[in-house]
Amino acid sequence: MGKSDTATPRERYRAQVRTEIKEHAWQQIATAGASALSLNAIAKQMGVSGPALYRYFAGRDELITELIRDAYRSLADTLGAAAAEGADLSGLAHVLRGWALADPHRYFLLYGTPVPGYHAPDDTTAISSEIMATLLTACAALTPDAATEAPFAAHLEKHRAWAGDHPAPPAALHLAMSFWTRMHGVLSLELAGHFTGMRFDPAQLFAAELDALLPDPTA
Repeated sequence: MGKSDTATPRERYRAQVRTEIKEHAWQQIATAGASALSLNAIAKQMGVSGPALYRYFAGRDELITELIRDAYRSLADTLGAAAAEGADLSGLAHVLRGWALADPHRYFLLYGTPVPGYHAPDDTTAISSEIMATLLTACAALTPDAATEAPFAAHLEKHRAWAGDHPAPPAALHLAMSFWTRMHGVLSLELAGHFTGMRFDPAQLFAAELDALLPDPTA
């Protein structure tokens, strides 16, 4: 029996109101950005008083944190499901792009410009670590016994706190870091509209960068 099956009517109502608040928050973010998020404005849209909303979220930062948790959970579950179905690193890259294109504002809340004055709590890092663990596993499958390691790979072996307790070898750490920076670099520019006037297909650039990044299977 799920949690929703055992919830009281009051708990179900509270969950519904929190969901509605978050929906209005996403609409605000889409219109004016996360830095302009306002509980009072949401209360006005919902036809209730500002203090009434503070019974559901203590303030703007708590609401932003909830949105970030939801976004990280969505991405972690999406990539995790793809990996469970056999997606390799290339497949995961295209899943990541699809997820980002489906909701750019959600993507930018995680990987865009930080919201001024907001500091995410440590528990959001735990969810983001699941995403990196999925990518590290895919990278390790491509670099199981790399005989030659680049200097940066050796550097990462000594600076691997970002990888948690994942046992990925240095070459996989290097590939994962390169994947993360290059794929997000292309995605961020695409979603921000920087390619719009350049008259080329961003999907082709994404694929080309991915091909350049992946190890040569014939080497």
